[in-house]
Parts: sequence; C-alpha cells; structure tokens
Amino acid sequence: MRADRDRARRAVEAVWRIESPRLIAGLTRLVHDIGVAEELAQDALVAALEQWPRDGVPRNPGAWLMTTAKRRGIDLIRRNEAFARKLGLLGHELEIAQGAAAFEEPDQDGAAIEDDLLRLVFVACHPVLSREARLALTLRLLGGLTTEEVARAFLVAEPTVAQRIVRAKRTLAKEKVPFEVPQGAELAERLASVLEVVYLIFNEGYSATAGDDWMRPGLCEDALRLARVLQGLMPAEPEVHGLAALLEVQASRSAARTRDGAPVMLLDQDRRRWDRLLIHRGFAALARADTAARARGWAPGPYALQAAIAACHAQAVRAEDTDWPRIAGLYRALAGIAPSPVVELNRAVAVGMAEGPAAGLALADALAEGGALDGYHLLPSVRGDLLARLGRTAEAREEFVRAAALTRNGAERALLLRRAADPEGTGPAA
Repeated sequence: MRADRDRARRAVEAVWRIESPRLIAGLTRLVHDIGVAEELAQDALVAALEQWPRDGVPRNPGAWLMTTAKRRGIDLIRRNEAFARKLGLLGHELEIAQGAAAFEEPDQDGAAIEDDLLRLVFVACHPVLSREARLALTLRLLGGLTTEEVARAFLVAEPTVAQRIVRAKRTLAKEKVPFEVPQGAELAERLASVLEVVYLIFNEGYSATAGDDWMRPGLCEDALRLARVLQGLMPAEPEVHGLAALLEVQASRSAARTRDGAPVMLLDQDRRRWDRLLIHRGFAALARADTAARARGWAPGPYALQAAIAACHAQAVRAEDTDWPRIAGLYRALAGIAPSPVVELNRAVAVGMAEGPAAGLALADALAEGGALDGYHLLPSVRGDLLARLGRTAEAREEFVRAAALTRNGAERALLLRRAADPEGTGPAA
C-alpha cells in the first residue's frame, strides 16, 4: 500500500513538471490573472496528491489536472459577482462557455501566435517588470521550475528570486496586463527578453540544475518549439534565427548525452547518435540568421555566435577533429559583445583545448580570483580538468570534489565524484 502511494506521489510530481506550464497558460487565458491561474493549478496538484494515492493514477494524468483546474477556474469566475456584473451586457454565460471550450482545445505544435505558452511568455516579459523579474517569472511559470532552481539559474539567493516572483505577479495583476501577444514596436522591444527566457528554459532542460536526472527533455522540447514559433512570427530578426539554430544543434546531441542514465561528456559521445535532421535544421537557421543580419548591416549577435560554436562541434566527425582555435575565437567575439563570467569560463575551456591547459588555467584562475563565479560548480570542474591535464592530480581531485559538493544535480554529482576518483578522465564540455 505504501509503495502504491509512493508511486502515485512520484507520478504527480513527474506530471506536474511536464504539464504545469500548459496548465497555467490555459488557466491564465480563462481567468486573466497569472497569480490566480497558478493558485488554481496548485489546487489541482493538491487534489491529485490527495486522490491519486487512494484511487490510482488516471490513464491521462495531464488531462485530469487540466479538467480539475478548469472546473475550479470556472467556479471561481461564476462566484465572482463583480466580474459577472462587468460581463453581464456582453453575455456572461457565453463568455464562460467560450473560455471553457478554448481551454479544452488540444495544444498545437504549429507556429500559431495564439499559442497559450507563447502568450504567457510575452505577458511575463512585459516591460512593467524588471528584466530580472521577467526572467524569474517566466522560468517559474513556463519552465515549471521551483524557486530554488530559478535561483540556481540566476546564481542569486533563493529569497531574492522568491520576492521577485511574488512582486511580478502582483504588478501584472495591478497593471491589468492583457493575456495577448504584443504587436508592432512593442513586440520588437520585448523580443530580447523573450529570447533570453527561451534560452534559459532550454538550458535548464539540457543540464538540469537539481534532481536526479541529467536532462529534462520536456523543457528542451518546449523551448525548441517556442523558438520555432518565434521564427515564424519574426522571420526578419537575425537573433530569432540565431537562437533557433543554437537550440536545434544543441538538441541534436540529446540521445548521446546519457548512457544508462549517466551523463556522457561531449568528447566521449558517440557522434553517430547525434540527430542529423536537427543539425541540418540548425545549420539552415544559422544561414537565415546570417542573411537577416547582412540585410541590416549587422554583425552576428550573441545567439548566432553561440550557434556558430555549436556548429563547429557538429561539423567535427570525431572529437579530435574539432576546430578549437575557431571556437576560442568565437568565444572571444562573444565576450566582446555579451561579456559575462560564464562566457569567460567557456572561453577558458576552448583556450585550454586550442593552446594548452596552462593557457586555459590562467583564464580560469583569474575568474576564481575575481569571485564572480563563487558557488558555481562548473568553475572548479573546469579547473579540475585543466589541472589534471597538467599532471597536477592531487589538486585536480580537490577541485572535482569541490564541484561535486556545489552541484544540486544527482547525476552530475556522481559524474564529478567519478572524475575525482579518476582525474585524468575526459574534460568538462558537454
């Protein structure tokens, strides 16, 4: 009996991870308030936690959550007398029926701008919110991440992120931000924030910050689908194609990134398992990004440069064929237009491969001295690899142990501990 309850609880948690973004998006269209929508979704989650262990997991758990939340949302609207009075002359019952019918429509995979998830992204990226609040709120709602996981994505304290999310939802409700995709100049203004959000959602799926799984493929799929939708929406925007190119090529490696649930580093991956169709799509999107940039007289943007880096890996039939000097140069260009400690850390990896581990270690050591990446597990992981390649095995082992203590991902922790036991294994790039 207890085993059945545990299985049901795990099923609830797994379904919630997958379905919560769509659930909140559909409810927001129904009740026109992100905060209320999330509360209704949480109510459905509580109902599942109460009923599934007793009655068993339903055949279609995602639909069960949607139906439960939808009914509670409709009940809420009907109980709201003030709302009913406002809609009285417009046909209150008709609006409720239309809202319910729209909620029940299956999620579309096409590029329709009416996609609820895309609407939710643009609402969460409204200019009434700060940049940090837009990113935190969208990752929370669209990515289904916990506040702790969002904090890890931002490399900031969890209470700070929690406050941002609460204030963001209050601001959207106070300003009565409509649940719609903006048009014209307003659309262009919000695009940069939307692209960054989609990028971060993909990254969380590609290398999960917490939990036992190395990847969360559902997040990658959502981000990739949203990137493709944006391509159809704004075909003349170079960075829209640049982001899509980056995600397509990165996603092409997914099947090769794990073996029996354990992470497989880039240099160890069986490249025959890379998805050639996704690589082809990525190269095509990168070409469109270049064409669109040239048409405007622009240099490649940050996403196009990252896509070019990913393309270098995809073009190498074998790991030893990788053009590391070109990758190092691309990271140098990226640091010039979008400087950040994480970009510099990636450049240290590339320089270490192109010019030798001593050159890469010098860059990594400078980052460690600067303190900007304190608490970020990939810094000691990179230093450990570079130290191991220099034959400084004891120091490398200490760095891998330190990195393992910092990560919140169980699969990654196990990998880092294996590296500590065998410091001369393959490098950190994934």
